[in-house]
Amino acid sequence: MLSGRAAIVTGAGNGLGRAEALALARAGARLVLNDLPGDAVEAVAAEILDAYGRLDILVNNAGVLRDRMIFSMSEREWDTVIRVHLRGHFVTTRLATAHWREASKQAGGPVYGRIVNTSSEAFLLGSAGQPNYAAAKAGIAALTVTTARSCARYGVRANAICPRARTAMTAELMGPPPGGAVDPLAPEHVAPLVVYLAGPAAEAINGEVFVVHGGVAAVLDPPRVRAAFRAAEHGSADGMWTLESVHAALGPAFGDAARAAGFACEDTLALATETIGFPGPGAPREAAGTPLSPAMDEAPQGRVRFN
Repeated sequence: MLSGRAAIVTGAGNGLGRAEALALARAGARLVLNDLPGDAVEAVAAEILDAYGRLDILVNNAGVLRDRMIFSMSEREWDTVIRVHLRGHFVTTRLATAHWREASKQAGGPVYGRIVNTSSEAFLLGSAGQPNYAAAKAGIAALTVTTARSCARYGVRANAICPRARTAMTAELMGPPPGGAVDPLAPEHVAPLVVYLAGPAAEAINGEVFVVHGGVAAVLDPPRVRAAFRAAEHGSADGMWTLESVHAALGPAFGDAARAAGFACEDTLALATETIGFPGPGAPREAAGTPLSPAMDEAPQGRVRFN
């Protein structure tokens, strides 16, 4: 499927990155692995190949956590997560797309380029203890769509996944896998979608965001307009907004009781019972979006809400 293709996988030493790297290797890709210095990434490299050639595939997976409530978070904690996740995705994407753009010019037409970015349901649900992480992952989704639209002419296909997986990042919250049964949250179950998106069969898939875990994959709709209000229909003499016409329009539409968060997507919670830090199907709606971890006022840095 990917024989002769060269792929870069960031964060390949453990968890999702490791599973993705091994799956790409089994599909025939030659890999360049990126991770923190140490034995982890070298162990992955020993399991696959030590040779690489041209660049065809980029899988961005590397990340860190600095979890804390927004009112307790330091600027350094914010900057670290934004830098590693969002800037990290940008830097590799910039270099890869520049390479493919130049190759396309030399070839006189589209070339082969695949990007799979790693976003998270944290941005869909507004993970309360992860304002930095949720913001970075939202940015990654936007970066993916922008890359897809601006680089399609060169042959680039860019997509993002929001995975749920039992990894070192989530081990404390999720606990051990079930004994004697298939673990629905094993990172190996995410890897097939990544390999598919990296392959030639995904030529028609571009600028999409998937939620994936176990045996479930869901493609997200883009944000949609829920309701539109026009000042002329709410007492404005010249059709432009006034404070009074805004009140007349929005007051009846939203009522008196504030929702936990209006601009949030809870549809993914019903995909399966396995969740990370959020109530699963059947939980009270008002609880959705509230992480199930203690000490929320001072969420420790290692505490994971969502992958």
